[in-house]
Amino acid sequence: MIPATCDRLLQDVRTKEGPWEHPHPRPGMLLLRQVLVKTAAKWDPPQPGFVAVDLVTHEGSVAGGEYACTLDVTDVVTGWTETRAVRNKSQEYVFATLRGIRGDLPFPLLGIHSDNGSEFMNGHLIHTCHQQHITKARSRPYRKNDNCFVEQKNWSIVRKTVWYLRYDTEKEVGLMNKICQSLRLFTNFFLPVMQLTHKTRQGAKVTRSYDAPCSPYERVLVSPCITKEAKEALRAQYQHLDPVAFHDTFLEDERH
Repeated sequence: MIPATCDRLLQDVRTKEGPWEHPHPRPGMLLLRQVLVKTAAKWDPPQPGFVAVDLVTHEGSVAGGEYACTLDVTDVVTGWTETRAVRNKSQEYVFATLRGIRGDLPFPLLGIHSDNGSEFMNGHLIHTCHQQHITKARSRPYRKNDNCFVEQKNWSIVRKTVWYLRYDTEKEVGLMNKICQSLRLFTNFFLPVMQLTHKTRQGAKVTRSYDAPCSPYERVLVSPCITKEAKEALRAQYQHLDPVAFHDTFLEDERH
C-alpha cells in the first residue's frame, strides 16, 4: 500500500482525532546556533567537571498534564552521577535543581552537555553559563548517542529504581528525592563502573577495550585535578557509609 492510499483510508479517522501536538516544545533555531554541537566522539575532557545532563520523564502511559521528571547529571571523566526529582520540566524548576546539584559535586562545574529540549536550551541557562565561564554544548537532534554518558545512567540508575510509572504529586516528588539522597551515595561510593578506553575496527568487527572497574569515588580520589580538601571530605564521608543500610532504606521507601 502506497502512502497516498494510507492517507486516503485514514482521512476519516484523522478528522475525528484532535490535532497532534508534540509534548516536548522545541527552542528556536536562533538560540540553538549559539551553542556548540558536540558528539560522543569529540568528548575529551581534560579533568572532572564536564557533565552530561538529561531529563527522565515519569508520565507513565499518559503524556498529558503535569508530571514529575528526574534530572540526571553525570560527569564524563569519573562517572559521578547526581539525580534529583523536579515537579515538572519547566526551565525554572530544572535550573534551580541544576544549581543545587552543582553545590553537591565534589569538583567545580566546568561544562554542561545536553540535548535540544527547551528545559536546557533557553536563554536563562545559556546566559548563566556564559557569565560563569561554563562551557555549554548540545547534541545533534534525534541522536541520543551524542549524550551516551548520561543516557546509560537513565536506565541503570533512574529507571531501575523508580521504573516507568507515573508520578505527578508533590508527595511523590518528595519521596523520589528522598530515595535520590541515598541512591547518590550508593552509586557514587560503592557501585563500580567501567569506562571505554579505546576501540578498534577491523572491517565490520568493532573491538572495545575498557579500564578496570572502580567506583566514581575512587576515580575522584586518583584524579590530580581534585583538591586535597575535597578528597579528605569524601574519605571522611565514606567512613560513615553502610551499603546494607542503603538497601534497607530502599525497601522502606518502596513500601511507602
